[in-house]
Amino acid sequence: MANMNITTILEKMTGKDKDYRYMATSDLLSELNKEGFKADQDIEPKLTTTVLQQLEDASGDVSGLAVGEDRVVEMTNILCDKLLNGKDQHRDTASIALKTIIVEVTTTSLAEKILVSLAPQLIKGATAGKSAEVKCECLDILGDILHRFGNLITKDHDSMLTALLSQLSSNQASVRKKSISCIASLAACLSDDLLAKATFEVVQLLKNRSAKSEIARTNIQMIGALSRSVGYRFGPHLAEAVPLLINYCTSASENDEELREYSLQALESFMLRCPRDISPYCEGILNLALEYISYDPNFTDSMEEDTDDEAQDEEDDDESANEYTDDEDASWKVRRASAKCLSAIIVSRPEMLSKMYLEACPKLIERFREREENVKSTEPMLAILLLFSPRWLLKQEVPKVVKSINRQLREKSIKTKVGAFSVLKELVVVLPDCLADHIGSLVPGIEKALNDKSSTSNLKIEALVFTKLVMASHSPAVFHPYIQALSGPILSAIGDRYYKVTAEALRVCGELVRVLRPNFEAHSLDYRPYIGPIYKAILARLANQDQDQEVKECAISCMSLVVSTFGDGLQRELPACLPILVDRMGNEITRLTAVKAFAVIAKSPLRIDLSCVLDHVISELTAFLRKANRALRQATLGTLNSLVVAYGGQIGSSSYETIIAELSTLIRFVVYSSILHFLATMTTGVDLIYCRSDMDLHMTALALELCCTIMVDRKSIQNVGLAVRYKVLPQALILIRSALLQGQALQALQRFFASLVQSANTSFDALLDSLISTAKPSQSGGLAKQALSSIAQCVAVLCLAAGDQKCASTIEMLKGILKDDSATNSAKQHMALLCLGEIGRRKDLSNHAQIENIVIESFQSPFEEIKSAASYALGNIAVGNLSKYLPFILNQIDNQQKKQYLLLHSLKEVIARQSVDHTGQSELQDSNIEKILALLFNHCESEEEGVRNVVAECLGKIALIEPRKLIPALKERTSSPAANTRATVAIAIKYSIVERPGKIDEIMYSEISTFLMLIKDSDRHVRRAAVLALSTAAHNKPNLIKGLLPELLPLLYDQTVVKQELIRTVDLGPFKHVVDDGLELRKAAFECVDTLLDSCLDQVNPSSFIVPFLLSGLGDHYDVKMPCHLILSKLADKCPSAVLAVLDSLVDPIEKTINHKPKGDAVKQEVDRNEDMIRSALRAIAALSRISGNDYSMRFKNLMNKIMASPPLADKYNSVRSE
Repeated sequence: MANMNITTILEKMTGKDKDYRYMATSDLLSELNKEGFKADQDIEPKLTTTVLQQLEDASGDVSGLAVGEDRVVEMTNILCDKLLNGKDQHRDTASIALKTIIVEVTTTSLAEKILVSLAPQLIKGATAGKSAEVKCECLDILGDILHRFGNLITKDHDSMLTALLSQLSSNQASVRKKSISCIASLAACLSDDLLAKATFEVVQLLKNRSAKSEIARTNIQMIGALSRSVGYRFGPHLAEAVPLLINYCTSASENDEELREYSLQALESFMLRCPRDISPYCEGILNLALEYISYDPNFTDSMEEDTDDEAQDEEDDDESANEYTDDEDASWKVRRASAKCLSAIIVSRPEMLSKMYLEACPKLIERFREREENVKSTEPMLAILLLFSPRWLLKQEVPKVVKSINRQLREKSIKTKVGAFSVLKELVVVLPDCLADHIGSLVPGIEKALNDKSSTSNLKIEALVFTKLVMASHSPAVFHPYIQALSGPILSAIGDRYYKVTAEALRVCGELVRVLRPNFEAHSLDYRPYIGPIYKAILARLANQDQDQEVKECAISCMSLVVSTFGDGLQRELPACLPILVDRMGNEITRLTAVKAFAVIAKSPLRIDLSCVLDHVISELTAFLRKANRALRQATLGTLNSLVVAYGGQIGSSSYETIIAELSTLIRFVVYSSILHFLATMTTGVDLIYCRSDMDLHMTALALELCCTIMVDRKSIQNVGLAVRYKVLPQALILIRSALLQGQALQALQRFFASLVQSANTSFDALLDSLISTAKPSQSGGLAKQALSSIAQCVAVLCLAAGDQKCASTIEMLKGILKDDSATNSAKQHMALLCLGEIGRRKDLSNHAQIENIVIESFQSPFEEIKSAASYALGNIAVGNLSKYLPFILNQIDNQQKKQYLLLHSLKEVIARQSVDHTGQSELQDSNIEKILALLFNHCESEEEGVRNVVAECLGKIALIEPRKLIPALKERTSSPAANTRATVAIAIKYSIVERPGKIDEIMYSEISTFLMLIKDSDRHVRRAAVLALSTAAHNKPNLIKGLLPELLPLLYDQTVVKQELIRTVDLGPFKHVVDDGLELRKAAFECVDTLLDSCLDQVNPSSFIVPFLLSGLGDHYDVKMPCHLILSKLADKCPSAVLAVLDSLVDPIEKTINHKPKGDAVKQEVDRNEDMIRSALRAIAALSRISGNDYSMRFKNLMNKIMASPPLADKYNSVRSE
């Protein structure tokens, strides 16, 4: 049917009437665009012939419609002939048709047929004596062909390159420009040899100083285009290109701005695309860019003559010297190119940032006076990047920055003002209190941005965001002199028609409220005149239903701040305002925000009168506990807690019972959810499950906190205690058995039991029996270690809350279990020891005679868990009374050789608790600390690794308490002849580097290099210990090591290399087993690098690490490959240019990994490990695929094609990409 229509249309296309022909050709185009169209053998020749005839049609409208016809070789030949030899009026049509054909060709076979005949003709047209217009069309089409199908005609690359290079010397500028584009398209698929030939010829032309300046500019553009086209493959040619470009840039005539611009653009491309090979020239390029960032030979400006006088007339502002313009002045192009070049250095060379802070930052601040709009748009971006400079340096420059920005805020250009506010935002983020002395000078700029009729929404938003940040980060008193000037524009912006401006203005208004009344005691400012206008402006938005959700939410949040801050001055208005907030709780869109708003109001020290809405609010909130929305439930629990604390006496008993019933249901849901998650973990995976369980446990903690609040505040109501005991307690006893219970949830559970026993309706003995019974093993087995620890902690808290008498009787009962059941009931004895340890940590047990001897008797138990629990208990009992029990432990270590390991663990418990419990430090210092150190140092050389690790942890924790005594002692032992001692010292340093600041930091800063230099040790165990210490320092306190990294990094990289001397073969009779003793060291080294990429990226030169070290790791053992894949993913995101430079070499090891198949007789564990490794490699590939320019690498392209062609790999790849 479709072909019959085509026949009819073709007949009409040959008619005499041009309008008739036009309509027929248009109908034909519609038919051809239909998805199901396919021409049969009879119609195809007629169709092609007719369309080609239409190209000759006298009517331009008809010939223009004939372009998108079927793609055949005969048609391209005819079109090409018309392009080269046809009439001028048909040339454009033929060109468009050829370009359309090239775009539409999808099969390789058809493309090859077209290229065989078309490419030579186009080359001939581009190089023969044709007109400039014909040459440009030929080069344009040839560029399209090479871009799409250049790799299909490799045999012609040499001749094509020679022909195209000759056109770089053409007299016509348009031909030279098109030739550059065409050669760049060809370069992407050239071999390395032909690329070298192209570069050599262009460089030789550049070396010819007698060439015309326009030819030199063309060749410089060609160098830059080649670099942008081939990326890192241009690296080997930088040695010749870079010095030439720098020389051209510095020696060019004063008026040759384009030559300088093109040179700087090429250098920028080198920095981004050849990070490895450009390293030797970075210093010179940086100096060049800094020199030309202020290149402006036609204009002289003096910053000293500028003034920031706020009373300056508007006319003077507008007629500032900044307004100088000269249409013929092109020097701004040089400055813009320099700015972009500096940006490339900042992005690609993080290790040069420290130098740039000192040299570039002042220059950039000075360039804020830039008068050309095109350059201004680049400089704020550079300034933002440089704001991550050392704070002491940046603080010195703040007055200059503010002075320069104030000048920009007075300009007419909206784009300039937006950039100025962007810089101010970043400045406040880095130095939160840096503008305290400059607020007055910035206020006029903010006012003008918000009030000026010419201000765009974008400018208003930037000004508001900055105002919000600066108010939040500075003392309220700083703004008090300017409240009147700021409040008007902010409140006006609340009424803006654009919702984003309104929303941002409401957020600023929230900060303004805090500034007006920062505290409720002293009043340094009379805020009362501002209450009414602020309230009315927000109420107008709050009451309006017909507006954007973001505005609704911001209005609710802002009103809650107004009510909580000024509620004592709004008593008449509250009955009108509060019901609106309650109404917003009924709307699903604004429900969550409204719930949080009532939490803010409830926490107000003004005790706002909520009597008109309180019952309704409590009812709504209780119902929300049944909602599926997790965020809503969490917010509801927090708000209910705040309301019970503030208004508990106004809430009825029945409401409490309803709340407790809902809490019981909520906790039960979490308990069973955790059980299901645990079971799912056993069969699927861990990551997602743990994440979900953590969220559930957070919900549990909030629910238990609310229970505690209700019990504490409402203990006089008998029904409340009974409801908690019968509904919540059973769920708590199930929850406590969870192996996932920890952190906030565990603390909340402990407070729950303490609150429950303090209420009059709950028996201590019943609670204690319930807890201890929970610890009994079930038919399916015993509880997890974490669950037993949770139960023991709850028992301890319960005993302390019940009072001394109950606590003493419980301890005696636990002692009795240890005496009577020492050999018969290991589970009961295990629990008793854990409970004694937890109680002893919190309370002095010296009144209980011989308790230490009873505990130490359990060291002889045949069960390892009993011995471990006894060690734990003894150490924690000692924490409760160091003066009595610490000498006992030390004496036992000296006299009981067989129990030393367990006793050392007890000592570790004591020291670890003291290192975090600042109140107990002095007591430990007064004890036998010298004896402790002598004992620990004696055990440094122990042959048992477990003993050495315990000793190292003890030494590290003591170093936190007594750094001046310990650090020198540890330093002295770094030169010990015993390798075990040196390794123990390094591990001790690892344990002494914790996240929290301490008095050890000052001492460690000057001494840490001695310990980390053990990475050069001859013993692999010592080297590994030093690597672990370095990794810990990089994670917890990177500033300790940043200055040492230039020396440490090469040594660290050396630990990632496979060392043959550490590989040995063990003869096991029937077969031989290869043992790699260096595997753990290599794994630790790569993991250390991974940590450094997170904390010290500015000190790492990724180019020198990727090859050969990371490349070697990608082909190493399974345990090494996994961290290497993670490192590669991070580098692809953070340093893409460095990865791109060596992408080809990374493909092989990754491809081998994803294609690896375990042996046929491999066990399930090996199969699972291999699957994990493949997914890890695919994650790295996904990160590589996100790098802009990865298509330069044909090997990576081929790898991606292979992955997509393999259904199993494609499925896994798509899965990891969606994670």
